[in-house]
Amino acid sequence: MNIRINNFKKAIHQDKMQYGMWNGIADSYAAEILGGAGFDFVLIDGEHGPYDLRSIIVQLTALASHEVTPIVRPPVGDPVIVKQLLDAGVQTLLIPMVESAEHAKLMVQAMRYPPHGIRGVGTALARAAQWNRVNNYFQDADDQMCLIVQVESMKGYDALDEILQVDGVDAVFVGPADLAGSMGYLGQPMHPEVVEKVSAAMSRIHASGKVAGTLAVKEELVKAYSNAGARIIGLGVDLVMLAKATRALVAKYKPEADEESNTRY
Repeated sequence: MNIRINNFKKAIHQDKMQYGMWNGIADSYAAEILGGAGFDFVLIDGEHGPYDLRSIIVQLTALASHEVTPIVRPPVGDPVIVKQLLDAGVQTLLIPMVESAEHAKLMVQAMRYPPHGIRGVGTALARAAQWNRVNNYFQDADDQMCLIVQVESMKGYDALDEILQVDGVDAVFVGPADLAGSMGYLGQPMHPEVVEKVSAAMSRIHASGKVAGTLAVKEELVKAYSNAGARIIGLGVDLVMLAKATRALVAKYKPEADEESNTRY
């Protein structure tokens, strides 16, 4: 048995656009529905979604039968959590709230075995290595790891040039919601000044040779950010889509209901 090739990493380094969906519904049915929809990636949101390691593995298993790349966002960029997720079989991580080159370098090391990193060795217990059934796992694993760091505060934004110089960072993802809050526009990720900041970041990231990404749930933003250089774009959030669709259905038959959903996306 050979190691699974990370097609997402291969695609982004070939400058191919990758569209995906946020998965916050912590159930295998939701993962299978998203996995079979045709997206390039499904992001399992362990930062804001109700996930733990076991439920993330359930989602990974559900997605395994589909031609889609699972990406996991852990609650924090910590080497211990990274180690557990890599052993569980995750090859692509989106690390939230990276605000310095030092943090980015630590995440690079956490995703690699010695002597190039600090990833702990535990393949006998690891789903990623199929419990030592994957041939040459130690030799091949590092090359299949894809690190996306998320810049989502003005502190991180101000450190963007230093973060872009870190070897081993594959992509930089700008989070518009938290960035908006950091800019004083909490709940307004589509404020013109926020959109301008995100667009400028996409251009800078793309020009640096790294891959740029962001979340854009409006068609006009998808076009604007892709034109600015984004190659990883989250198109929506499953929970938000479900909330809006059910609210719209109720409003259709109960006109007295408020049709406006109180969501920031």
